[in-house]
Amino acid sequence: MKALPPLIILGGVVFDLATPPSYTAAPMFSAAPLVAAPFFSMLTTLLTGIAAVLAGVGLHFYNDTTTDVPALTETFTVVTVSALALLINRVVRRSGQRLASARVIAETAQKAVLPTPAERIGGLQVAARYEAAQADAFIGGDLFAVQDTPYGVRLVVGDVRGKGLDAVEAVAVVIGAFREAAEQESTLEGVAQRLERALTREGTRRDGLDAFEGFTTAVLAEIPRGDGLVRVVNRGHPEPLLLYADGGLALLAPSEAALPLGMGELAAWPDRADESPYPPGATLLLYTDGLSEARDARGEFYDPAERLAGRIFPGPQELLDALVDDVRRYTGGGATDDMALLAVSRPAAGQPERRRTMPVVP
Repeated sequence: MKALPPLIILGGVVFDLATPPSYTAAPMFSAAPLVAAPFFSMLTTLLTGIAAVLAGVGLHFYNDTTTDVPALTETFTVVTVSALALLINRVVRRSGQRLASARVIAETAQKAVLPTPAERIGGLQVAARYEAAQADAFIGGDLFAVQDTPYGVRLVVGDVRGKGLDAVEAVAVVIGAFREAAEQESTLEGVAQRLERALTREGTRRDGLDAFEGFTTAVLAEIPRGDGLVRVVNRGHPEPLLLYADGGLALLAPSEAALPLGMGELAAWPDRADESPYPPGATLLLYTDGLSEARDARGEFYDPAERLAGRIFPGPQELLDALVDDVRRYTGGGATDDMALLAVSRPAAGQPERRRTMPVVP
């Protein structure tokens, strides 16, 4: 790439020498600094422009056409285009710096709102992933959080309606309310109600459509110490999966459907936590609809239960790594929605330390 501008100038010189005087290489001399402008430094762009002007002037001396009107016009054109290339270079450099700053700010904001949980919390192995649908996009409406509380380890995974900064603000509200409620509420149902009230307050603070239609799908889980079970409250979110040490799998579907958080004005009923056995060696997988609504080339949805059934992983991190790789293969590398994943394993002595590979989509 670095050799392209000088090669263009050299090609112009060769073209001019090999053709009759009526033919001109001025377009090639003008093109060289324009090619250099968006890709190289200002100094390189300046030197390219100078080289292009000198090459054109030198050829006019060689052809004894220096004082001809067309020669003067061509020289003026190359000088003008070179100056324009310097301006383009300056604009591109400033835009690049602003974009880099925006990326740093976005990444910092996401880390502040969605800090990566520790690998071990309350005696459990934990892994979390946030996969943005767009490259270099660090922030969105998917959320996860893990909290070690007096009542056991409590988790939340959710998906805020909408995109952009409004969604990020709602994510911060949900996670902040969850961390406070997880420590204070004695039941998981109480935590869900606290989140409901927090989003209701947020909705009344907003104006327009978001104040009326804003909501968050979420699933909350609680793993009490030593009880060998997991409690789940599901508020309109994809059902979690429980992967057993022998490759078995259970879908933790709610016993009663419930509306997402923030829609309490439409209907009200008490939350009910469903209990399921959570034996040693099992892994609880929570995820957003960016996983379950991923599509292949035929438009068919990705089914995590079907893809994971019968497979064994050494730990939660290996599970998420394999899952993300499998989704990328399934979709051909494309995604239309962000994806948040949270996996929590209860360690067991003698748990299989092998990992079966995910199937490759033909």
